[in-house]
Amino acid sequence: MLIDWFTVCAQAINFLILVWLLKHFLYKPILSAIDAREKGIAAQLADATTKKAEAQKEHEEFQSKNKAWDEQRSALLGKATDEAKTQKDHLIDEAHKQAASLRAAQAVALQNDQQRLTTQMIHLTKDEVFDITRKALADLATVSLEERMGEVFTRRLREMDPKSKGALGDSLKSDSNPAVVRSTFALPDNQKAAVQNALNETFSTEVRLRFETAPETICGIELSANGQKVAWSIADYLATLDQKVGTLLAAEAKPVAKPSSKPETNPKTAPAAPVEAAVHVGAK
Repeated sequence: MLIDWFTVCAQAINFLILVWLLKHFLYKPILSAIDAREKGIAAQLADATTKKAEAQKEHEEFQSKNKAWDEQRSALLGKATDEAKTQKDHLIDEAHKQAASLRAAQAVALQNDQQRLTTQMIHLTKDEVFDITRKALADLATVSLEERMGEVFTRRLREMDPKSKGALGDSLKSDSNPAVVRSTFALPDNQKAAVQNALNETFSTEVRLRFETAPETICGIELSANGQKVAWSIADYLATLDQKVGTLLAAEAKPVAKPSSKPETNPKTAPAAPVEAAVHVGAK
């Protein structure tokens, strides 16, 4: 078989032309399109990665802010709770202080009322005892109250114990001023003379005296010299009565005790102890 080299060369040239044409007009645009598509896909992937990183960063920032907000909320809630507890304790303390102050004020008011009542009772009792004593002495002894208390005072002077007598005697001797005799009412001359004689006999010396009236002695006589005094008055009886009244009021103010198996004496029915008065001698 004979080979037509012209035909073979022409076909080879046609094939090369066809390959060049295909490469220039077909393969190159296709490859360019493929490269462009690959670059676009790579850019989209890179953009997606960037956005994913940004989303992850924002998510972490949100989680961090959310955690910080939770911590801040817990701190504020704890602070508010502590402040509320502190305020509650403060209000409770203030309430306790006010209650204690109110109780103290009530106690003071009650004590003042009790003292006022006691004072009124004492004054009333003093007035009544004074009037009754005057009437009783006037009816039974046929002497005035002033004369009777002068007699009692002079008798008590003569019956003084040695210790009191010595202390009063030293005061009378060391005092350059006259001794003062105070009485509720002005003593008559015979009573003044009786007191003077009783002092002179008791201390075996001439005692200088100055007589004064002092209504606050509540029917009595008081001798004072250089800080020492000897006195007798109805106030001695009333002092014991004042103590008994105060004890009775204190017992009434206490809560009722539980009943006991042992019998108790009723203070209202028990016989009262006899009230006694004595001459009081001592420093002012």
